[in-house]
Amino acid sequence: MVNSDSLDYKSELEETKRSLREVTLMIEQSQGELTKITQRNAAINAHLQQVQKQGALEEIKMAYDSALDVQQRLFVMRGQLEKLQNDKSHLEKYKVILDNASAAPVESAGSSAPATGAAKSQMAGIEMIVNAQEAERQRLSRQMHDGPAQALSNFILQTEIAVRLMDIDPAQAKEELGNLKTSAMTTFQKVRNFIFELRPMMLDDLGLVPTLRKYTDTFKDQSGLEVSMTVTGAERRLEPYLEVMIFRATQELLGNISRHSQATIVKTQIDLGTDLIRVNVSDNGKGFDPEILKDSNNLGLKLIRERAEMLGGNFEIDSSSGAGARISFSVPAKV
Repeated sequence: MVNSDSLDYKSELEETKRSLREVTLMIEQSQGELTKITQRNAAINAHLQQVQKQGALEEIKMAYDSALDVQQRLFVMRGQLEKLQNDKSHLEKYKVILDNASAAPVESAGSSAPATGAAKSQMAGIEMIVNAQEAERQRLSRQMHDGPAQALSNFILQTEIAVRLMDIDPAQAKEELGNLKTSAMTTFQKVRNFIFELRPMMLDDLGLVPTLRKYTDTFKDQSGLEVSMTVTGAERRLEPYLEVMIFRATQELLGNISRHSQATIVKTQIDLGTDLIRVNVSDNGKGFDPEILKDSNNLGLKLIRERAEMLGGNFEIDSSSGAGARISFSVPAKV
């Protein structure tokens, strides 16, 4: 008699193989599309250089707009290809798990069920991480397109105008260059903020607490909220993976408050205990029913819970509609 759990493994393995074939095909198609867009980008840049030398302002602007559009498509396609490659890597790892599970002897239905559940749970965790990463990439892509990318287009146009005005109206040309300098300084600060959000270098150099203080100050300036941060316990360096996990989780919680809570006051508390690190973020916003998170698409909070529990800690939400929210998580100081 064939064991039903063995059939479950084989069914899951066949589904994983099918998904792997589909992802591999999509990667090949995406690589072909990426090659075409790269060639198109090179051709537009060559045309842009020609237009800069002898074209009218309107023609130059159209050429720059075309170049920016292609560069944006190139950026998005590279992100899509990276996601597909990550998906393929995770599927290959899951396939190995299922191969091993299928090959292992099964004594009874009861003994194999936990292994099946563990494999599915691992895959669910992987999918959650991949989806959260993709959502973050899309957010940064939109911000880069609407902010620095658009500003760079304007810089080029302002420069062309200033160059043409230099001989006709030097005073107006000087004013244009002054405006250009102001815009460049603003955009430079935005780019620095993006870099800090992607990976703050001071997290590696100075550690968790100084980085969170810096991030909290920046968040306060950008959001206009009244934000405070309190640190208790002995300030010290933690294991790198703990510092990254705590920083990213705090960053996500503050971002959620800014986007959704309608709060005016935010309090962040970090307790660096000897055995346990505890983070508490509270606000005086509109609050929410924690039960809705079970069916929501808020991958950020689910990922914080997942990572905290994987490290042996916990995750708690205390909130109700109209009464603000307090979200806290804790992880062992040494795992």
